[in-house]
Amino acid sequence: MKGLNRFIKLLVLFIVISFLPSSDAEAYMVKYKEDYYKLYHIYYKQNPDACIENIYWLEKAVKADFCNPLYAKAKITNENQYEKYRYLFMMHLNLKLIEQHIRLGRNYDKKAFYFYDCPWKDEYLSNLKKTKAAYEAGYYYWQEACLWAEKANIGKFKFLFIQELQNWEDERERIFTGELNYKTTLDRELKRVNGIIAEIDEINRRALESAESGDPRFEPYVENQ
Repeated sequence: MKGLNRFIKLLVLFIVISFLPSSDAEAYMVKYKEDYYKLYHIYYKQNPDACIENIYWLEKAVKADFCNPLYAKAKITNENQYEKYRYLFMMHLNLKLIEQHIRLGRNYDKKAFYFYDCPWKDEYLSNLKKTKAAYEAGYYYWQEACLWAEKANIGKFKFLFIQELQNWEDERERIFTGELNYKTTLDRELKRVNGIIAEIDEINRRALESAESGDPRFEPYVENQ
């Protein structure tokens, strides 16, 4: 609820700024991909609120138009550079969206489930489902990132490097070589999370059967009062 309240406040603030009159409105105008990308930031410790805020701005950036090449994040001197710039930007935005969904999921993740965790199994199960949803969302962004990386790798860009965006170029190359593969990461993490969820579901099933049959042999540990 606290995270939702903060998110709503951010939305209200953005709406208010959007309707400011004359010069104030121009001073706070957020319209292009480059503008929204500036609102994305990394905290030292990212809680769910921070992740949701970043996901919001990154999604807005994905949907927005590019600014004039004069105001791009790198010096653009010809159409080929601008075309590759756009492909790299879209790739990078989708990679950041994957990262933020993984960070969001890790806020709720439970790395393992032990017998003494049974008193809190329902809470763990609820959080693990949030983790699962966040990780699963990452697959879409990975497909998008690969698509844009492939576009940035076509023949006419073979000897064209945007030096000011070296980290984006590195990301493109790492995707091309397979060094960067978020699908592998997501597969691994979801396999672990699904295993823990299945383990808790089995505990709940056995507990229900025990209660229905009156068999006291299976009684999950209860929280000390």
